[in-house]
Amino acid sequence: MNKQIKLLDCTLRDGAYIVNAQFGTAAIKGIIHKLEEAGVDIIECGWLKNSEHQPGTSYYHVPADLKRYLPKKKGETVYTVMIDWDRYDLSYLPECDEQSIDAVRIVFPHEKYRQGIEVGKKIKDKGYQIFFQAANTLAYSESELIDLAAAVNDAAPVSLSVVDTFGAMYEDDLERIVGILNRHLDPAIQLGFHSHNNQQLSFALTMHFIEMMRSEERGLIVDASLCGMGRGAGNATTELVTSYLNRRCGCHYDLDAVMDAIDTYMEYFQEKYQWGYSTPYFIAGMYCCHVNNIAYLLNEHKTSAKDMRNIIESLQLGERQKYDYDLLEQKYLENQNQYIDDTIAVQELKEKLQGREILLIAPGKTAVTQCESVKRYIEEKQAVVVGINAFVADYDYDYMFFVNLLRYDYAKQSDCDRFASTEKIVLSNIKAEASEHERIVGFHNVIKNGWKYFDNAAICCLRLMDYLGIEKVAICGFDGFKDTYNESYADPLLPAVNPGVNWANLNREITEMFQDFKRSASACRKIEFITESIFDQ
Repeated sequence: MNKQIKLLDCTLRDGAYIVNAQFGTAAIKGIIHKLEEAGVDIIECGWLKNSEHQPGTSYYHVPADLKRYLPKKKGETVYTVMIDWDRYDLSYLPECDEQSIDAVRIVFPHEKYRQGIEVGKKIKDKGYQIFFQAANTLAYSESELIDLAAAVNDAAPVSLSVVDTFGAMYEDDLERIVGILNRHLDPAIQLGFHSHNNQQLSFALTMHFIEMMRSEERGLIVDASLCGMGRGAGNATTELVTSYLNRRCGCHYDLDAVMDAIDTYMEYFQEKYQWGYSTPYFIAGMYCCHVNNIAYLLNEHKTSAKDMRNIIESLQLGERQKYDYDLLEQKYLENQNQYIDDTIAVQELKEKLQGREILLIAPGKTAVTQCESVKRYIEEKQAVVVGINAFVADYDYDYMFFVNLLRYDYAKQSDCDRFASTEKIVLSNIKAEASEHERIVGFHNVIKNGWKYFDNAAICCLRLMDYLGIEKVAICGFDGFKDTYNESYADPLLPAVNPGVNWANLNREITEMFQDFKRSASACRKIEFITESIFDQ
């Protein structure tokens, strides 16, 4: 085996972000056993934390907590755990007894590398091997990289790893960083690389790192995880890296053991959890942005890719690399609240709608299954028909009301003629300038914060009616969400604006918003359901 290049598997450490460290005892033991059987050189078994160890998790309080998971007969594999440089009290760490872990990896941020290295020295004094992880290495200037190398040389660790924290590196970035460190780092210190897959470059950069350094005598360490399991876009995959190392670098990792680990332990996590490349995490990589910012915009606002890019771009570089949820909320609302003067549009709508019978058609299935009775209602009442966020069946719409760009574009492409000829009420978060047959209404006039799904289309449409001074509306197709997406909508191909949502929670929140609307409406006091709805209480 080529001992110049070593593979470190970080599944149980980086994957802890995905499962809150709750892998289960069998999976922790099984993954470690299979990785050792595969010949993986270094296995990162999880994190050291200040709290007591809970069995079945990869958060440990002291090294002895790992004994139950490690093989009784110790082979050549090095077992390590990670600490965040300032989040573990070293008074808990005993002298190394060589009965559990061999090493500790210390991760530190760009601004704190000297302090992080001092923590590593204290751990080394207790008899452990130490590995350093320079988070966000891309942020280091040339002089800082030289200073980092000098400080690391003084500590004499096993290795220093370049970390592409935000998945933002390209080949030239890696070449610059590795070139400087290789020139200034003690030859006895191994150089490592830990990548993230935000731009689908994790494996490519890992290969490039190895090819750059193969002619050097310095030892190398490359990080990978089974199925790329890791926070956000994930990491280079152990299965790809082992195959590459075997084929191109003279290594002899047992791919059958790696595949066994995936088949036996990883399929469950792949089915239950999500990680890996996605467009939102590409945006994080493009702007060197902390993944928590992306997660917030996804989880709290289902933010579209375009809006997400604009919001992240509006942050200063330092703001992107941290996460401030109050600031993100402010930026989100600024992005949505494009200021427009909607005075004329609102006045025209009032003149057209006040004093008329108004029927709102939401896109639930009952708008199709009870279409005939709905049409009779329209004819009897001579109702003005307002569609909510989607065309349903063959109703003759007087207006279409759009809340989000995804549904606006879908309607435009899926029913071009009807879209072109129908009058449209479009919120200013979609566009600021009206096309033919459109009236733009300020987004801020029809939303009310305080709920995760505050921009639910039916609730926003009711608020618009109240804003226009409409006293009474009827509504159909406002059914409530079923257990699966296809059961909920009249058009099963309608693009999801709440992917991965818990439908029961969504129904609960819409109920709260609807009850709040009924209590607070100034004009629209009478709401008649003409199809069944879980919100008709």
